[in-house]
Amino acid sequence: MYLRPRTVGEACAALSERPAAVMLSGGTDVFPAWGEKPRPDYILDLSLLADLAAIRIEPDHVSIGARATWSALCKAELPACFDALKQAAREVGSIQIQNVATLGGNLCNASPAADGVPPLLVLDAEVELVSVAGARRLPLSDFLLGNRRTTRRPDEMLTRILVPRTIDDGRTAFLKLGARRYLVISIVMVAAVVSLENGRVREARVAIGSCSAVACRLPSLEAALIGRQAAGGLGRHVEAEHLLPLTPIDDVRASAAYRVEAAHELVCRALDACCDPGA
Repeated sequence: MYLRPRTVGEACAALSERPAAVMLSGGTDVFPAWGEKPRPDYILDLSLLADLAAIRIEPDHVSIGARATWSALCKAELPACFDALKQAAREVGSIQIQNVATLGGNLCNASPAADGVPPLLVLDAEVELVSVAGARRLPLSDFLLGNRRTTRRPDEMLTRILVPRTIDDGRTAFLKLGARRYLVISIVMVAAVVSLENGRVREARVAIGSCSAVACRLPSLEAALIGRQAAGGLGRHVEAEHLLPLTPIDDVRASAAYRVEAAHELVCRALDACCDPGA
C-alpha cells in the first residue's frame, strides 16, 4: 500500500498503525537497497510535507528540516560554521542526487560513510523525532548507534536537525578521501571547526567518518588545541594518540592501517585550512 500523508500528524498516525512502513522522500538510498528484494507492504511517501524541507535561522539555533536536500543546503544563507556541511553537500553523489537526496535520509540510513554526519557532529547537532506520543530531541551522537542502526523507534519519524548557534563565526573545513574525485564512498572524511580569539584557539571541534562504525569526535585533540596560537596552522599539534577513538576496518576500499594514516593527514590539513585566512 502506498501512503502519502499531507501533514506530520497524518504521517505519525500512519506509522503508529503500520510501524513496518518504509519512509520515502528522495529515495536515493531506499531504491538501491531494495535491489531484487520483494517490495515492502507499506510505503510512506513524505514528499507532500513541505514544512520538513524548510531551513530556518532562529535566534538560538538553526533548524534544518529532514527533507531539506543537499542542493538546498548549498544555496541556503547560513552562518560561517556551516561551510563544512555545504562542502560535504557538494560531495554527495552527482548533481542529480544532490537535488533529491535529503539530509534526514542520510542520517537515518546511518552509514559509517554518511557525508553529513561529521560536519553535523562538530556543530553539536541534535535531531528531533516525532510520533503520536509526542516529540523528543537527542544529540546526533546518541541517535547513531552503528552501521545502519539508530535509536529511532519504528513509530517515529525524523523531522528536524537542530544546530545551536554557539560557534557561528567558526572557520570550518571538510575533507574527503576516496578512490576518485566524485561519485565515491569515502575511505576517510574529516570535518573541523575552529573559533579564534585574539589569534588563539577559543574552541576546536574535529570529527572523523569512515573510520569507525559511527563517525566520532576527537575530544583529546580538541582539548589540546585550546589556547594554541593559530598562526602557522594547527596541524602540527596533532599526535597519534589523538586518533585512538578510531576503530577502522580492513575492506575493499582500504586497510585499517591506511585509514589511520590518512585520517591523521586529513585532520592536519583540515585544521590548517581553518586557520588559513585565504582558505
